[in-house]
Amino acid sequence: MPRPIVNIGPNTLGGKKLLFILGPCVIESAPFTRRIARKLKTICDDLGAQFVFKASYDKANRTSVRSFRGTNVHDGCKLLAEIGSEVGAPVTTDVHSPDEVEVAREYIDLIQIPAFLCRQTDLVLAAGASGRAVNVKKGQFLAPWDVKNIAAKLQSAGCRAFFFTERGATFGYNNLVADMRSIYWMQQLNYQVIFDATHSVQRPGGAGDRTAGDGELAPILARAAVAAGCDGVFIETHENPAKALSDGPNQIPLRSLPRLLNLLTRLRSEVVS
Repeated sequence: MPRPIVNIGPNTLGGKKLLFILGPCVIESAPFTRRIARKLKTICDDLGAQFVFKASYDKANRTSVRSFRGTNVHDGCKLLAEIGSEVGAPVTTDVHSPDEVEVAREYIDLIQIPAFLCRQTDLVLAAGASGRAVNVKKGQFLAPWDVKNIAAKLQSAGCRAFFFTERGATFGYNNLVADMRSIYWMQQLNYQVIFDATHSVQRPGGAGDRTAGDGELAPILARAAVAAGCDGVFIETHENPAKALSDGPNQIPLRSLPRLLNLLTRLRSEVVS
């Protein structure tokens, strides 16, 4: 049985074209976020690529209490909705509680459940009942086949437009490993699957009071995931990752993105031909 197509605004997940979810890790400021969104929309339009803009309003899961978090749910989601309207692209952000879902559903096209919260029943049910498409990031602690229990929660709330994101599994201490078999196994359960190239190269807590990462490996894993058959790729990007206020070591420089997206697009055409 073919996997159900997921519609996100004008985009489709599960067709011949990849879906790209792109943006900075966090809303650092309104001008910064608007600027990145405009540049990403131009890049994707030039490639004829499907694009959802992503930015977090609040990085609730930070290593240190001193780490930058962002803004509040209402201001963040309102800004993202304005940006989406301005550039002509659907928007997504992560939520952390049922109350935040109630705010986000008024503004956001695609609600994202963070990996560490993917088993929080009340949160998953609220997202499923929101009327929005839902992206659940598979926790680093879950086996691929365990996502069927999350799917059952979403379906019980009436949600049919959902998919899962593979973003690596915990491997020892301060390290993740991306198992490309996970894409196949989740697709065999009849779910759409995208691959998170940048969070998969994190080294959680690897820098002591902050998360480290190997951003130079993200393009390599993205290529491997597309070759393995994922239907979309999630990439966080920044104009200057060294100065990013969150997850800089994992993010791909914006200037490197056109070449990578072009390569992934061409690779996808070979996979589905």
